[in-house]
Amino acid sequence: MSLKAFLSPRVVTPHGIEAAAVLVENGRILDVVPPDQLPAHVSVKDFGEAAILPGLVDSHIHINEPGRTEWEGFLTATRAAAAGGYTLLVDMPLNCLPATTTEAALEAKRKAASGQCRVDWMAWGGVVSDNQKHIEGLAGAGVPGFKCFLIHPGIDGFTMVNEQELRAALPNVARTGLPLLVHAELPGPVDAATNRLTKADWNTYATYLQSRPDEAELSAILLMIALCREYRFRLHIVHLATGQALELLRAAKSEGLPISVETCPHYLHFSSDKIPDGQTLFKCAPPIRSSENREQLWNALREGVIDLVATDHSPCPPEMKRLSERSFRTAWGGIASLSLALPVMWTEARSRGFTLADIARWMAEGPARLAGCASHKGRVAKGFDADFVVFDPEAEFVASEENLFHRHRVSPYLGEKLRGVVKATYLRGDCVFSDGEFPGDPKGREFRQ
Repeated sequence: MSLKAFLSPRVVTPHGIEAAAVLVENGRILDVVPPDQLPAHVSVKDFGEAAILPGLVDSHIHINEPGRTEWEGFLTATRAAAAGGYTLLVDMPLNCLPATTTEAALEAKRKAASGQCRVDWMAWGGVVSDNQKHIEGLAGAGVPGFKCFLIHPGIDGFTMVNEQELRAALPNVARTGLPLLVHAELPGPVDAATNRLTKADWNTYATYLQSRPDEAELSAILLMIALCREYRFRLHIVHLATGQALELLRAAKSEGLPISVETCPHYLHFSSDKIPDGQTLFKCAPPIRSSENREQLWNALREGVIDLVATDHSPCPPEMKRLSERSFRTAWGGIASLSLALPVMWTEARSRGFTLADIARWMAEGPARLAGCASHKGRVAKGFDADFVVFDPEAEFVASEENLFHRHRVSPYLGEKLRGVVKATYLRGDCVFSDGEFPGDPKGREFRQ
């Protein structure tokens, strides 16, 4: 493959934002050089004033294939990813059938993905109540880490784990050296709150918010910090929603415990006081909390207490959102966001004084590090895969169905005025998305060390 160059006055590199040319050969970044040092006779693609960011990595997504492909699937999820500037997705082990809790289930996922993917992918393994004997086998088969729930996940087929079951699994997890990603809510506070709300109006968001109190997150995080201290495994808290846990996490990190934390675009953009009653598209767990809480999460990103931002893209058929019933009690909890996460984040980050370099750290480099692929993905740097997104940070638009490319074009972001447009996405130097089109055949593949 011949040498190519991609030119922009704003290339986000590990050293900052600079005018540069990205030299690409055989799918890898050969070098990043000043524009006046372009080699002679090289093919140059000039992106004008648009910025070049590293291809984003989403370490928290539900692709749902095999088994629930009518919810989403590799073809539609990776198409939406390419349109959103993502070049690598790490699939969660639940919502697919079979759940990715055995080596055989991982192989079934690999077979389902074959030939369908517009971007690269990986798959987390699951830790459930009875699969302790499969944990090290899954690690050997190539998963980058594991996911567990401390509360019922909303579907059968992927069991939650209690403290006793965690203690049975954690020695196996620790031996692998891989991270354990934890949905950190304990059922006790949720069950108690829900029982108090049996006669409440479940069409109001306030009722749903009361049913998933901060205490559920706090108690779960306290438990996991204690277990991390005891077993010294790599702990990752997924989709942190409560600012009340930040001091605990700050102290645990200061202690030197191997803990990382993520939050999601919906917790950084929306606030509970602005969610209309009956609008079940906003339902997720943990819930979207107050505007004051949102600002605590932003401050934690600024301080580094929160390490990364992942989407938790969790789509479903529209009927499961109970849009006509308008009940937060019965609606599926999940936010569909994959195509819009970058402009959502840039809209909010820019207004708080952050830069595109911060976005790259939170949405590319951080997730790549968590998934164990940070030597190949997540940076525009020499030797890395030539994965990058061409982004116009000044353009504005109102989110509509034509901006969504996942299977079901519903999302709470519809109607939001956002800043920043993904113009093109490149995977290993090849364009996989450009101005609403997906050129060529699917080129994505499983990333394996």
